Amino acid sequence: MQCSPLSIGTTSARKRLDKVTPMRVLVIGSGAREHALVSALLADPSVSYVACAPGNAGIGAAVDVFPVRADDPQAVAALAAGIDAHLVVIGPEGPLVVGVADAVRANGIACFGPSAAAAQLEGSKAFAKQVMAEAGVDTAQARVCTDLAAVSVALDEFGAPYVVKDDGLAAGKGVVVTADRAEALSHAQACFANGTTSVLIEEYLDGPEVSLFGITDGKVIVPLQPAQDFKRAFDADAGPNTGGMGAYSPLPWAPANVVEEITTAVLEPMIAAMHKRGTPFSGLLYAGLALTSRGIRVVEFNARFGDPETQVVLARLKTPLGQVLLASALGTLADLPPLEWLDGAAVTVVIASSGYPESPVTGDAIQGLAAAAGVEGVQILHAGTTLNEQGEVLSAGGRVLSVTAVGQSLAQARERAYAGVNLISLAGSHHRRDIAELASQA
Repeated sequence: MQCSPLSIGTTSARKRLDKVTPMRVLVIGSGAREHALVSALLADPSVSYVACAPGNAGIGAAVDVFPVRADDPQAVAALAAGIDAHLVVIGPEGPLVVGVADAVRANGIACFGPSAAAAQLEGSKAFAKQVMAEAGVDTAQARVCTDLAAVSVALDEFGAPYVVKDDGLAAGKGVVVTADRAEALSHAQACFANGTTSVLIEEYLDGPEVSLFGITDGKVIVPLQPAQDFKRAFDADAGPNTGGMGAYSPLPWAPANVVEEITTAVLEPMIAAMHKRGTPFSGLLYAGLALTSRGIRVVEFNARFGDPETQVVLARLKTPLGQVLLASALGTLADLPPLEWLDGAAVTVVIASSGYPESPVTGDAIQGLAAAAGVEGVQILHAGTTLNEQGEVLSAGGRVLSVTAVGQSLAQARERAYAGVNLISLAGSHHRRDIAELASQA
């Protein structure tokens, strides 16, 4: 449903921000995360209309999509006004860091997503470390380095395994964890060559990783269910870091009180610290954590829903999503009843194009989508896809599809997800075959 962008003044967009039913929602982004958000919003009976910009082939088959750049604040704000949106939901980190949420709010429209100032929790890892120190939140020790000489000293200080992070946004691919000092130094050099002014060298955190999302209005934070994602490109955590190759939820191996502990020790102190700074954080605070031998440690914060964890978390959410996101935007989360969750589990497997993550190949036809979607419990969420003139679905990015399945158990959800994956054909594509394998055997 491809639509032309609208150009209208902002006056018509100004409306009283109150609980809205039926609600019109504009989702910003083009990945599988946004497809999951669109699908969840369409399932909410209080939502009457959903649109997306710029969207992808799968999203466009379900809702109106508009060819507006996600990182153009004024264009997004004008589009929201033009379609009479009551709520704008921003998916990716890039638009948040450049101030799209600020522009939307300046037009008098409710927005789910932090301000540019608050989004620096993801936009700068050094900034996040500073706020964590103020909040008393435990994280890895780190050194901020502005040249290779400082990097070299820090690498020797912490020792192997070496953890090197680009300070800025890098689409999930700015981190290297390696036992090879030369590789660590080379990654830092590449970060500087790509224009970053600083890199972080961190101590290595042992233990399994957990992703926990918290929806917040800047005062109250409501945790979602935890998930685990798989960052490395290939089975057994081999290969380079990616934006994420799969995820699952729940986590049968995690302590029973892990959500409460993380909320109390991490999420709530961070929200309080941001409010004290005068830059309240409203939207989605994503905590990537390691359950180490010394307790919970923060690996990173993101300022938006994670991809691919969103696909499995929203697949399990029973509470309609629209009014929860609106309450975050309006500062009324405290008025909502507790979230409800479906029994069972969810698994998502990412199908990536040939050459991903270094040099993804695009433009190849994708076959078998209808057959895969016909598998019980399976939903096909598009990421890097587009349509050609003949209406065929083509690959248009590195991560092409998220095949997401629900089941009564993790093992059943996993079996269904891979049954769907096996019905899809894309030349040269690859996917991990071990998503949730160990957890499903627990």
